[in-house]
This record gives sequence, C-alpha cells and structure tokens, in this order.
Amino acid sequence: MDLLQHIELNTGADPVGTIIWMHGLGADGWDFVPIVRELPLPDDLALRFIFPHAPVQPVTINNGMEMRAWYDIAMNDISRLPDEGGIRASQAAIERLIARERDRGIESIRIVLAGFSQGGAIALQAGLRHANRLGGIVALSTYLPLEGSLDAEAASANRATPIFMAHGTDDPVVPVQLAEISRSLLQKRGYEVEWHTWPMPHSVCAEEIEAVLCVPRQDLRRRRRPARSSILLP
Repeated sequence: MDLLQHIELNTGADPVGTIIWMHGLGADGWDFVPIVRELPLPDDLALRFIFPHAPVQPVTINNGMEMRAWYDIAMNDISRLPDEGGIRASQAAIERLIARERDRGIESIRIVLAGFSQGGAIALQAGLRHANRLGGIVALSTYLPLEGSLDAEAASANRATPIFMAHGTDDPVVPVQLAEISRSLLQKRGYEVEWHTWPMPHSVCAEEIEAVLCVPRQDLRRRRRPARSSILLP
C-alpha cells in the first residue's frame, strides 16, 4: 500500500481510535503536532494521531511555486475551477490511510478525519464519501469541495456522521461566507453540522480546539452503542 509520508503519535499503548489530521496549503504534518500535547486526554484513553504530509506540487495561485498542497488552486476565488483531479487523488490517499488503520484493528467508527483549510476540504471530501461509518469529521477554516458531485457520491453510512465546522470571521484566505454556504449546503442535505466562529484570521485558536473537545461526538471507545461524548474524549 502506497501511503503518504506522515507523522504518527500514540497517546498510549494499544490505541482504540485514530485521528487523521490534515494540514493546510504550504504547511506539513508537523503543523498540528503540538495540539496533541495540549489535549487534556484521560490517561486511560489511548489514541493514535496521524499527521500526513501532502505531496509537493506547483500551485498556480502562488506563481507555480512548489509546496505541499492537497490540490492546486488556480485563482483567488477558491471555489471556482476546482482541481478535481488533485482533490480526488488526495481523497484516495486518505482512503489508503483509513484502510491501513482498519488493518491495524481500528474500526472505521473510531476513526476521525480532521483538517485545516485545504486539509479540511479533503476531510469533508473523503469523509462524506467513505463507504463505512466514521467517528466524525472536523473541518476548520475550510469549505465544501466538489459539491456538485456530492449527491451522487455521498455514502449513506456517513449521512449521520457528526461534522464540526469552525471559522474565523476575519479570514482573508477562505472567506467565512464561503464556509457558511458550505455549512448550509450540508445542513440542507440533512447532515449534522456543529458550527462555530471566532474573531480571528486564517488560523486556529485555543477556544476552537476546546470546542472540538466539547461537542457531542461518536464515542471512540469500544462500546456497543454511541454515547454522547466529545470527538476525542469519553
């Protein structure tokens, strides 16, 4: 299996759940590693965090400069002229990481896809189309890509998967209006979306990470039925 290069951190022996967290344009997997140390995880909850590195490729909007990117961006209006081939290639790469986790004994319902900016777009792209029920989708400072194909491609298994979306009201890169449209498009399709905004630019804040921990989410532990829990905590 051809896997993306990635960083892997376990918070304890024998992880019972996995969070695959994707970075934004021009960053790499190390970008969100420090968050793990800030999470108040219980000592008895062992999780595996996977931070994949996007491939290095030319990015049109940045004058063709090569950088890590999940897909190309052609213009400032990032919702126009989407790089469908690049988006789908990244979706397939995340599917391979999910498959590897299942081979390691982690059920799909205990796998969460998370991402920031481009990474959040891929979390939505892959998560909504994954054939088996996931534990949750976290989409930070991002938008819904390839919305026109979603109705035909959405997996029924993830129709009820909780989605956490958050955005900065002063974001100059991904306008909050685009994120709000994306949220509305998902809610009109019946998806459960937890929505938050903060007065910040294209970034994350401590309150945002705290909110990720506090919203109701599918339990990552080995239980027979869903429990009201955070995306990471029991």
